[in-house]
This record gives sequence, structure tokens and C-alpha cells, in this order.
Amino acid sequence: MRVENFNREVKLLDIVNGGKANPEVRSHQTEKTFKNMFSQELAATNQINFSKHARERLYSRGIELSESKLTQLSQAIDKAAVKGSKDTLILDDFAAYVVSVPNRTVITAFGRENLREGVFTSIDSAIIL
Repeated sequence: MRVENFNREVKLLDIVNGGKANPEVRSHQTEKTFKNMFSQELAATNQINFSKHARERLYSRGIELSESKLTQLSQAIDKAAVKGSKDTLILDDFAAYVVSVPNRTVITAFGRENLREGVFTSIDSAIIL
């Protein structure tokens, strides 16, 4: 699954409404509906939520999340929860994710090229995958 595809316009409302919807309304409604469906599907699959900011970062930075990567993130969140972490940094070979552990929500994501600064604030733990 490539996360960047969630922002693409889907013209389902043209089919449902026979093409009678206002283009601005149609685009906004379709995008909102698809984003909600995307978030719900990810949450149902691996019990992980993605904030709006995180979804935008994943898309803009071209970070791909495979099923195995989502499973690894979910397991890392479980480990952090057992240790009592509230906000954790999860690092893998290609990206870093800042996660709110109690909410099981990815707050933001960084690609490898964005990690050069090497400073992360407001975390109380880190997990390396």
C-alpha cells in the first residue's frame, strides 16, 4: 500500500449523484470520505490511528507502509505501552514515527532524509525496529 494515493480525487459521487454535485463540494466530500475510510481501515487492521498531520507527512515524504510495517509499528506500540511510555519514537531503517502510545496514534513521521537534524522533543522513550 502506498500512502500517497489517499489524497487522489475519487469520483464516486459522480456515479451516486448522476454527476449533479457541485465540483467543490464533490471534491471536498470525496476526499473527506476517502480519508476517513483510509484511517478506519488502518485502525481496524492494526489498531493504529494516524493523525491528520501524520497522514500529510507520510504522503508528502513518500513513506510507504506495508502490512508488515504496520504490524511492526503495532507491536512496538504494545512494547512501549507495557513499559508505561506515553510518547515514543519508533525508528526503522527508512523512517521515524512519533507515537502517542495511550491513543495508539502516529503523530508525525520523518523520512530518512529528514532525520539529519537528529533532535526529537516531547518523547519519553524510543524503540528501534
